[in-house]
Amino acid sequence: MAETDSQPERKRVDMTTGAIPPKLARLAWPLVLGNLLQTVYNLADMFWVGRVSSDAVAAVSLMFPLSWLFVSTAIGITAATIALVSQHVGSGNDRMADRVVAQTILLTLAVSGVLAAVGLVFRRPLLELIGARGPVFAEALAYIEVIFLALPLTFLFFAFRSSLQGAGDTKTAMWLVVVSAGVNVVLDPFLILGWGPFPAWGTRGAGVATFLSRGMAAAAGIYILLDGSFGVRLRLEDLAPNVDVLRRLVDVGYPSTIDGWARSFASVAMAGLVARFGATPTAAYGIGVRLMSVTWAVAGAVGNATATGVGQNLGAETPERAAAVARTATAGTMVLIGAVAAVLIAFPAQAMRLFVADPDVIAEGVVFLRIMAPFWTLFAGVMVVQGAFRGAGNTREAMVLSFLSQWIFRVPVALVLAFAWTVTVPVLGLEIGGLDWGIEGIWWAYSFGMVASFVVAVAWFRLGTWREGVIDDEGDGSDEAATRDEPATGESDPELTDD
Repeated sequence: MAETDSQPERKRVDMTTGAIPPKLARLAWPLVLGNLLQTVYNLADMFWVGRVSSDAVAAVSLMFPLSWLFVSTAIGITAATIALVSQHVGSGNDRMADRVVAQTILLTLAVSGVLAAVGLVFRRPLLELIGARGPVFAEALAYIEVIFLALPLTFLFFAFRSSLQGAGDTKTAMWLVVVSAGVNVVLDPFLILGWGPFPAWGTRGAGVATFLSRGMAAAAGIYILLDGSFGVRLRLEDLAPNVDVLRRLVDVGYPSTIDGWARSFASVAMAGLVARFGATPTAAYGIGVRLMSVTWAVAGAVGNATATGVGQNLGAETPERAAAVARTATAGTMVLIGAVAAVLIAFPAQAMRLFVADPDVIAEGVVFLRIMAPFWTLFAGVMVVQGAFRGAGNTREAMVLSFLSQWIFRVPVALVLAFAWTVTVPVLGLEIGGLDWGIEGIWWAYSFGMVASFVVAVAWFRLGTWREGVIDDEGDGSDEAATRDEPATGESDPELTDD
């Protein structure tokens, strides 16, 4: 069906027809690049703040757990957006997909507005709670005040990106990341160090750079969505609250928010366990985790692409193809990450020397990589399967997988393997205790968690409980004719254009 003059052809990848691997690659590569650019943006922030003082670095570092809580909240809302938009697009219901986008923007503005207001009112007690003292407190306060003001822009940024991604337009979503990260990287030295006519604002400058970059990305996102030719369209009349859609967004999204919180707290817990063994293992752990984060960025991006592909096919009522998308994405990601891991296993010392010259840290890092890297491919597979669950709207399954991976298969196992302790079970009169393997026990706990969570993920996926989707009982309050008043993109051209 040809597009009408009033409704231009929307740029998106249609995952419901054609060969799966090339289309999946077209969806995934912009997301991979976007994740890597986000990593560069985070490193640039820390690089320039490090030119101010160690107190400034400590202040920004202290904000990470709090910032991740905010990001996890935004990710929860937008995970629901990806699921709902992709399934409506797959069913040919572009009009309802547009409504979901509008309601996502309403919800993100409401939630971020409340968080920003509460954060600004209680900013001082919050900083005291997370341990900021003296000069670090002052630097953190200057930073967090601006970050709270930027929260609505940050949430809008996630809303725009997920809306486009759910529709299958990951390339435009990537350019939103490029705009945000690029502007932030350029502004950092001017606002943090006071280059040229600008004042040297230190950590406040880092916050202002984030505010301005998110603001520009938000403005670009508004223009793109109002234009209507990039995957989905924002219509002003759809901004009236729709209780049914808002309820669905919250219901599908809150498990992803809890998922993010659980992973954040688990990371803090594991870092605390590693720190008990001293500076050398902690330094090796920090470098090793940064190397792992590259694989996470790739697997997470492919998982998001998988969410779009699964959602579109469930909306199109082709669950077998949805399963094929998930299998293809999982296998391809595992092969890619396996190749990266093989290089690190073969040359672990060389990889560590890229970051540090201390021979003790390098030696510990070699042990870290040789124990853990062989299992990275399994954890990458878990991340893709979680993406498939989220695309189906089964965010609870993805959340449970994270809880099992982090809080059942990792943290408790680390306590058993790494430390020496003994507890008597009163009823049975038995003594149980830790194995006292030292820091290697923590490395093996990570590996065990990757294996166990992969087995559970595959078994759960094969059960097929995710195949129903979440839009059949949407209850949007409109009749079928009203929601299908526009042609579905790509009926005349299965390949569509995303160029």
